[in-house]
Amino acid sequence: MTERNIKGVLFDLDGVLIDTEGTYTKFWEAVDDRFPTGVEDFAQVIKGSNLHNILHTYFPTEELRKQVNDLLNDFQRDMRYDYFPGTIELLEELKSKNIACCIVTSSDRNKMAALYTQHPDFANHFAAIVTGEMVNEPKPSPECFLLGAKKLGIDIKDCVVIEDSINGLKAGMASGARVIGLATTCSSEAIAPYCHLVLNDISNLSTKTILTI
Repeated sequence: MTERNIKGVLFDLDGVLIDTEGTYTKFWEAVDDRFPTGVEDFAQVIKGSNLHNILHTYFPTEELRKQVNDLLNDFQRDMRYDYFPGTIELLEELKSKNIACCIVTSSDRNKMAALYTQHPDFANHFAAIVTGEMVNEPKPSPECFLLGAKKLGIDIKDCVVIEDSINGLKAGMASGARVIGLATTCSSEAIAPYCHLVLNDISNLSTKTILTI
């Protein structure tokens, strides 16, 4: 297979590099039970959205938004941020081949601070990190991935996006990047229409696959 001129990889975080999507689903289901939004499958609908968008779209008062935000901060401070098998090996391989890596996540700075506490070397694997506060439009808008490519100084067409959520995959496709979908949150069948390649998880992903997608 012919290698493409791939210079950068834009990684989503939850459900791609760290195994937390199931935990977040339970959290948001509990929030919806306590403060009903009236949205069917609420925890699935909001995947890929940043916190500001979630709070201001589904929780109508400042008092309610503060309660939910406080619950989330407490939850994220105490939760585990476990790497998927193969994560560090892939990041190190990409670095050895001078392929720049960027995190593009809807997570906020409080969550990232908790992650760094558990994994102090995490940020060293990335040339740039884009968080939810840095963009005006959440996924499925491509803004976050376009910003990630800009921070790397690389044309988005020379980047590969790796995502797991439907909103994230839609954002990746809209950006103009090549897109790999990981079936860690949704089924392979559900995500297949929104990416160029489907894999079970990051342990099935190699640098060769990234370069030839």
